[in-house]
Amino acid sequence: MDQESFDRLLRWLGPDREPAEKKYLDIRLRLIRILVRWGCYEAEDLADETFDRVAKKPSEFQETFVGNPAVYFYAVAKKVFLEWLRRPRPNPSPVPAPDPPDLLELYDNCLTTCLDRRSPADRQLILDYFKEEGRTKIEAHNSMAEKLRISVKALRTRAHRIKRTVKECVLKCIGSEKD
Repeated sequence: MDQESFDRLLRWLGPDREPAEKKYLDIRLRLIRILVRWGCYEAEDLADETFDRVAKKPSEFQETFVGNPAVYFYAVAKKVFLEWLRRPRPNPSPVPAPDPPDLLELYDNCLTTCLDRRSPADRQLILDYFKEEGRTKIEAHNSMAEKLRISVKALRTRAHRIKRTVKECVLKCIGSEKD
């Protein structure tokens, strides 16, 4: 929507610009909420499309319209939503089939073997490093670094190196076991 159309739309919503802008934002927010309730995951885009369509109406329409403009926006939004429902949607990508149990068991066996090849200190470090989640994870990393008397950055580097070597070992193990 160009500036001239937007200004004309605001004049239709109210004679004073500030209250008209507030009314515009209120209507837009209500449209988005309604569209979300209807199951639209592109609610903001459809609300904008609704305003664009109403703004394209000739100025004579806005001058002769009687009633609350918000009601007209809701009616247009309903039409826009119904059109959106008829639009073709891209097919969702198929969900990959889960790994067969024997393959999962192979991964588990290879991971255990590769971790056993590491020193006890490295094995414990990597297991502890990936044990927690969220805020607890950060606190655990800080505690681990403090116990080892190294910085958190040095801990991260050490864990990354151990993880990389274990991953390489697991991939080799799986490759040799599958053959």
